[in-house]
Amino acid sequence: MVHPDKSLLKIRVVTNLLTQALKLWLKTQVESVSHLEVEIRASDRQILSGCVPWVCIFAQNAVYQGIHLTKIQLVAENIRINMGSVLKGQPLRLLEKVPVLAELNQTEEDLNASLASEILATGLNDALVKFLPELSSKSKSIIWQKVNLAQNQAVLTATTTSKHDTEVEIGVSLDLLSGCELQLNLIQASSGTISLNQNHQHYINLGSDVDIEYLTLLPKRLECRGKININP
Repeated sequence: MVHPDKSLLKIRVVTNLLTQALKLWLKTQVESVSHLEVEIRASDRQILSGCVPWVCIFAQNAVYQGIHLTKIQLVAENIRINMGSVLKGQPLRLLEKVPVLAELNQTEEDLNASLASEILATGLNDALVKFLPELSSKSKSIIWQKVNLAQNQAVLTATTTSKHDTEVEIGVSLDLLSGCELQLNLIQASSGTISLNQNHQHYINLGSDVDIEYLTLLPKRLECRGKININP
């Protein structure tokens, strides 16, 4: 009878334990996910010391804080974790900041499903008020209805639900000024019976933890690639 190499068995046990722990932790961070893959490249010695040299996470149809993500892939290196505590049954935690390379593919359908999320709605409201200051008093009563994506531009439709419902439509293009700075350019806007052709810009600073390589609006979809720091 051939006995398995104990060191190889140990590698599989530790890797499987960490993979399952990471999957469990990821699922606690999202509201739902239809498909989730985790690949870990590390030796047993590295994992048991709390250092994971390389991890790749791929998810489809994930929902995070109301944001519907069609496809997202995350790759990180040299991750420090509390592996000793995990082996004792405690939750997985990061011990240091982790730079993560992220690739996102977002369909127009999923972007529309995300309009009700507080994060996206707040950002859109801020941009709308910058473009159309007359709506500032109605910012709390704005309901975003839909977004249509085209080549390097998007058309967004909202309704203000104050005394009289008013439909608002804005067309914007997008420029990436730096890894953490975006510029929205107003192409056209209409509010009620008033149509405005203006050349206004709205700047968005995403913070020092974000470094976008590209962000592209295409017909029916959005593509993005960049780095983001995940803090403990």
